[in-house]
Amino acid sequence: MNTSHDISGAPEEALLQEFDHTIDAGQRVEPRDWMPDGYRKTLIRQIAQHAHSEIIGMQPEGNWLTRAPSLRRKAILMAKVQDEAGHGLYLYSAAETLGADRSDLTEKLIEGKQKYSSIFNYPTLTYADVGTIGWLVDGAAICNQVPLCRSSFGPYARAMIRVCKEESFHQRQGFELLTKMMRGTDEQRAMVQESVNRWWWPALMMFGPPDDESPNTEQSMKWGIKRHTNDELRQRFVDMSIPQAKALGVTFPDPDLKWNANRKSHDFGEPDWSEFLAVVKGNGTSNIERIANRRAAHEDGAWVREAAMAFAARDKKAAS
Repeated sequence: MNTSHDISGAPEEALLQEFDHTIDAGQRVEPRDWMPDGYRKTLIRQIAQHAHSEIIGMQPEGNWLTRAPSLRRKAILMAKVQDEAGHGLYLYSAAETLGADRSDLTEKLIEGKQKYSSIFNYPTLTYADVGTIGWLVDGAAICNQVPLCRSSFGPYARAMIRVCKEESFHQRQGFELLTKMMRGTDEQRAMVQESVNRWWWPALMMFGPPDDESPNTEQSMKWGIKRHTNDELRQRFVDMSIPQAKALGVTFPDPDLKWNANRKSHDFGEPDWSEFLAVVKGNGTSNIERIANRRAAHEDGAWVREAAMAFAARDKKAAS
């Protein structure tokens, strides 16, 4: 934020003008800068949801860690799940710069008071899902997250640079796995196609509801938190995915999918938004399981947190 002159004692109107000038100039807002309460609350909500998604997102693929078909595939999958944990930590740290408490955010997640991405409430039924998640789910995440590298809030934008680099690697890993399977047996090819059929529509829903039903998009774009609307990002993802599907040799389960020469983009069908709302409200296939696992992990790790605090207290006492 432009702090070339002291505004620490300025009235709120002047502070707001300075904040608006920073946003309009495309500059970054930093944690010590003044910001409207609505901006802070919106960021905490969005960053917390993003962090929760990374942590919960470890579960679907973690389901296959013990059943990966080779040591190489197990190592790749373990590295990816570990990356997701790191992403969650980056994002919780960014939320803490806004005054949020990490333990409080975790409690809100476990109690159902904060959300995470709807995509992680779908089960991974076959090993092909590991590749499809890497290709489609991480591909959708990249479409959504790359613009966040230019978010108006500095810590969020900087965290997203590393996150996006790693997500891009995850997408390539997923595509490579599916390519390998598509060169295999008829059974493997059928498994890939069936997996793509199940994950295509949930991947489209990852971008959130249609723009006319998204209550936060307009204000988030005015503040520079978001750079594109849900529908714009969804269209970008569709256009990106179709040539990749052709290269892979799979199709998407959408009879309305076709090239529109006038728009120079693809037309596509409407996702089942009633399903999306049901999943968001906690009625998806795996909602209960995901939160139960997160709650158990949190409770089982209590002794580690207590030991870390005791160790820090001992060091502080010894240093004083």
